[in-house]
Amino acid sequence: MNITESRKDEHVRISIEKDVAAHHNYWDDVKLTHNALPEVNKDEVDHSTKLFGKKLGAPLIISAMTGGYTKAKKINENLAAAAEKFQIGMGVGSQRAALENESLRDTYGIIKDYDIPLRFANIGASQLVIWGHKKTLENAQKMIDMIDAQVFIVCLNFLQEVIQAEGEANAKGSFDAIKKLAEDLEIPVVVKESGAGISYSVAERLSKTKISGIDVGGLGGTSFSAIEHFRAKLIDDDLHARGGNTFWDWGIPTPTSILEAGDATDWKIPIIATGGIRNGLDAAKAIALGATCAGIARALLESAIKGKEAVIYEVDAIIKELRATMFLVGIDKVSKMTDIGVDLWI
Repeated sequence: MNITESRKDEHVRISIEKDVAAHHNYWDDVKLTHNALPEVNKDEVDHSTKLFGKKLGAPLIISAMTGGYTKAKKINENLAAAAEKFQIGMGVGSQRAALENESLRDTYGIIKDYDIPLRFANIGASQLVIWGHKKTLENAQKMIDMIDAQVFIVCLNFLQEVIQAEGEANAKGSFDAIKKLAEDLEIPVVVKESGAGISYSVAERLSKTKISGIDVGGLGGTSFSAIEHFRAKLIDDDLHARGGNTFWDWGIPTPTSILEAGDATDWKIPIIATGGIRNGLDAAKAIALGATCAGIARALLESAIKGKEAVIYEVDAIIKELRATMFLVGIDKVSKMTDIGVDLWI
């Protein structure tokens, strides 16, 4: 196992074995208004939706988690089985490892064996700058082909990069690289944060490009600073362990980020809410605040390690919770969720 593979393995193991969540989950500060006379039947609640022209069985996406090391193949396969069964979207982790080592392609490409309505390719923004535009387009096509992706994610993970001992905290030129990619790539480009959220000003800048969506990836779920804190402790790297602890709770809460990104873009492009979604109630809160879909990662990781049936059970439970919430607020279609009362204390 090389350095990159070892790092990816450590990220997954630490996420399972340690408490790496932000110290507060901001979905607990969002309250939906109960409707004592819902005037709908639970069995008639329709939680299907559309995203980038594809129909989804529920407004859920299995967010980018892993790939690029041997054990990731089984994890992605288990996740893909659930995505197929419930017809929801799925992303993979950064595909850089497979570009550098073709033997790792199937750790991502395994999801092509499943009928998933919406698949998301993924690469970090700093790589676009390092590669330059021509090479970016070439590599983007390789990543798309690797998983038959219909959407391309550019990940803004600079918090993790600046904390990580081997991180590449090079952000200069990222905006222009994203802008050019969105203009020239043939499939939709989504810009995604990975745990620190997207502010109004950043969303406003992005709205002036041809990107097709924003995944806010806000504060409240897994803290990548916490993961890097524990990684540094494994090798007695006190300096980077301190940095991870200092920035453990850095970022913009996911609910706040949804509202800011939506206001900045006038809700003209889809907003995906990733960051701290634990269950169907949290997902419903995200949709009520204006998100098109909710992205779920860590809540599915432990079950993905156990097996397909465990993931299927978990996703089924999340969808049942989402349906129950829609019933309790008196809404029969996802598109009507923004009409209900929402209280937000942040």
